[in-house]
Amino acid sequence: MADVYCSDCKRATEVVFDHSAGDTVCSECGLVLESHSIDETSEWRTFANESGDNDPVRVGGPSNPLLTDGGLSTVISKPNGVTSDFLSSSLGRWQNRGANPDRSLILAFKTIATMSDRLGLVATIKCFGGVLCFVFQDRANEIYKKVEDQKSSRGRNQDAILAACLYIACRQEDKPRTVKEICSVANGATKKEIGRAKEYIVKQLELEMGQSVDMGTIHAGDFMRRFCSNLGMNNQAVKAAQEAVQKSEEFDIRRSPISIAAAVIYIVTQLSDDKKPLRDVSIATGVAEGTIRNSYKDLYPHISKIIPSWYAKEEDLKNLSSP
Repeated sequence: MADVYCSDCKRATEVVFDHSAGDTVCSECGLVLESHSIDETSEWRTFANESGDNDPVRVGGPSNPLLTDGGLSTVISKPNGVTSDFLSSSLGRWQNRGANPDRSLILAFKTIATMSDRLGLVATIKCFGGVLCFVFQDRANEIYKKVEDQKSSRGRNQDAILAACLYIACRQEDKPRTVKEICSVANGATKKEIGRAKEYIVKQLELEMGQSVDMGTIHAGDFMRRFCSNLGMNNQAVKAAQEAVQKSEEFDIRRSPISIAAAVIYIVTQLSDDKKPLRDVSIATGVAEGTIRNSYKDLYPHISKIIPSWYAKEEDLKNLSSP
């Protein structure tokens, strides 16, 4: 589901897509916002009994405006069971003669799709004009295409460039991922290389647009549910952590949102029956133990105002170890 403006509700509401009828329906008032939409994505239907394999692709993929031919060109693949002499045949020779100008772009887009899949980002889908889009991939592909068109990224670490495009796309779509999370799927690119690539891409985009690039604002709450899930916390603890991290924004705590999120999670777990050691919190959040301790020290004076009263009593807060 995605948020779309409803004329009856007078605000953006979640909508439900009825794929059989092609209708976009408001989930709150039931108004049909758009009807007879055309789905331009692939037809994922398996014809295994007819074709003898498990390939569900019967038609081509959706058109891609970022490619010269819209991504609808034909590629002659090597048939199953054919020897290497296929490339010397007439079909193989004609295939090799036609140079594809988008070959590097296609490979880059595949790499971004793989990284998105490993991060679990492809499950997030939005509807634009009746077309379902994988927003993170499309945004990252668009950013990479703009950088590639400037022909200034040659000689740079392409894995770092692609990872930085995905990082920026996540920030702009308000679903940020930490650099460490991006680094874990970046095919060997280091955090330092991704950081440099991010600064380079932002600079190139600002030169092209003539204005600053909107990277979105990171809040500690953006990481909370994912970090809590990594630790296997129960629903009550997750709710308390989310409320606590929202309260923490009212105070002048000069720490990164990721560090604050990790410190809040550590505090909440220490107040629960299922206490988590600092090392486990560090592994789940990707924040160093020393950084969590320092953030805990900054949060400690405000604990009574941050932790929800329904979750922990005053006596429980006093039993917390002082930093």
